This record gives sequence, C-alpha cells and structure tokens, in this order.
Amino acid sequence: MIKKIKTNTYTEVYALGQHICISAHKARRVIDRIRGCSYEETLMILELLPYRACYPIFKLIYSAAANASHNRGFNKANLIISKAEINEGTVMKRLKPRARGRSYPIKRPTCHITIVLKDISVDENLNN
Repeated sequence: MIKKIKTNTYTEVYALGQHICISAHKARRVIDRIRGCSYEETLMILELLPYRACYPIFKLIYSAAANASHNRGFNKANLIISKAEINEGTVMKRLKPRARGRSYPIKRPTCHITIVLKDISVDENLNN
C-alpha cells in the first residue's frame, strides 16, 4: 500500500523505509537527536552514535538528500531535517527450539521510518 504524505512540493523531499528490522522504541532514541539538524551535521552525528539504528537512518537520510539533489536540484548544504517519524510495523514471529522438544516464541519487531528534508534557501525565496 502506497501512502501519500502531504508536503509542500516546492521545498520538501522525503524518503520512506518500511519493514526495517529494529524496534520503534530504539529507532526513536536516535531520531530524537537529529530532528531539526542540518544535513551535514546529521551525518556526523549518526556516524558517532553507538546505536545499531544509526545505519538504516543514515541510509534513509542519504537517500532523501540524493532525491533532493537529483529530482529537484537542491543543494545538499541547504537541507535540514524538517520531519522524522517512526511508526511501528509488523512483528515477525519465529520459534526457537528449547529443551525436551518445546519451542519458545521470538518476536522480531519492525518499524517504518519517514525522513522529510526541507530546503531552506528555496523556502526563503518563496517568502520574499
């Protein structure tokens, strides 16, 4: 199912990652630190944080910036993270074998990550 995000089409681009195999709670811990930062500052922060959720978020931000520069012609230096959302996805259920022929359920949560980048130079030109 494709979801449309209503954004200002002149200044914003987004990247959406679905079914990323990490819990939403752990990914929100990283997203809260980078929300509102510039593009270059965000990449530096994500390289230095020790969490496993940093790599898929790094890839999404890099993809959103590539969308901005290729599709809209925006400069990557003028991009900021205007919106970053984490939604819970489906839970993959697995069974782990245990002693005496029993099984133990393993729940692997997934999440959907949405990153919206905004070009502040185009936004200033539209207001003037």
